[in-house]
Amino acid sequence: MAKHKKILILCTGNSCRSQMAEGILKSFDPTLEVYSAGTDISKEVHPKAILVMQEIGIDISKNYPKKVDMFLNQSFDYVITVCDSARDTCPNFIGNVKHRIHIGFEDPAKAQGTEEEVLKIFRKVRDEIYSSFKNFYENHLK
Repeated sequence: MAKHKKILILCTGNSCRSQMAEGILKSFDPTLEVYSAGTDISKEVHPKAILVMQEIGIDISKNYPKKVDMFLNQSFDYVITVCDSARDTCPNFIGNVKHRIHIGFEDPAKAQGTEEEVLKIFRKVRDEIYSSFKNFYENHLK
């Protein structure tokens, strides 16, 4: 069992990658305190992100995008950026952070094509996030 850790996952819109990473990390260990936020938030969690997460038994349908400003005066064991844009603006994060990590993924919200082609990209990014965060969990949190 992991020692109690507090983790913030940052992205730009907080609608896809950071939301999926939050759900995945919580699924590994419910004692983790995991939050996600964005630097320029979307109106909602992307419906396809919710769908592809449900396919692996993780429900993020009650999640909503949160502005990083909500967390600026808090302390975190880890702040993890999952997109390059958030990484570039992350130094502005002034909270007390023990570790800053970047684990980048392409933005599935920018995928184009048929419904099935777009879902394929969402699933690919979900699986990459799962694999990367499983590795992070095993090496840093267990």
